[in-house]
Amino acid sequence: MAPTVKYTYPSPLAGFENAPPLSEEKNEDGKSLVNPAREGRSIAYERFIDPLDQGRRGGFDIHIYYFQNDKEQAKYAFELWERIRREFPELRIYRFWDKPVGPHPVAMFEVNVFTPAQFGAFVSWLAVWRGPLSALIHPNMLPGEGESENEAALRDHSERAIWMGERFPLNYGLFQTAIENERKSQQ
Repeated sequence: MAPTVKYTYPSPLAGFENAPPLSEEKNEDGKSLVNPAREGRSIAYERFIDPLDQGRRGGFDIHIYYFQNDKEQAKYAFELWERIRREFPELRIYRFWDKPVGPHPVAMFEVNVFTPAQFGAFVSWLAVWRGPLSALIHPNMLPGEGESENEAALRDHSERAIWMGERFPLNYGLFQTAIENERKSQQ
């Protein structure tokens, strides 16, 4: 069951409030629009932007799911896990689970990425090589003002989630129980 908390969001145009209007001029392809010139590239090319975790957890987790009772899928998942460890040794790759763990409803393994370059390289590679498997890609956001780590983790796994392949229903109850226990301990 998805979380029912209502969140507010800052405007994505913060910092561009006084920018001139955008042009409707089209590029040579006749479809896409000409964007305004910019001095330098976005900092997002160089490092994950705040409030993504720049530390030990890394900016994003990628959970790659497989049906543990499907021998063919389990074999493919194990081979993919091994290939990722060989192809991307600089990434953090966790153990190969053969059963559901945490909020994940089926077996999986997890990969952490720490830079935009790693994210771009790995996620585009995974789009080609994931085969019959599904992947949950979620950010590791630092908690916002008045938000606990569990509340941030719940949002990361739910509303901030990116899916490749079939989406799996996660067990959000684990996060919600932790959040309720935090609130009770603060009273």
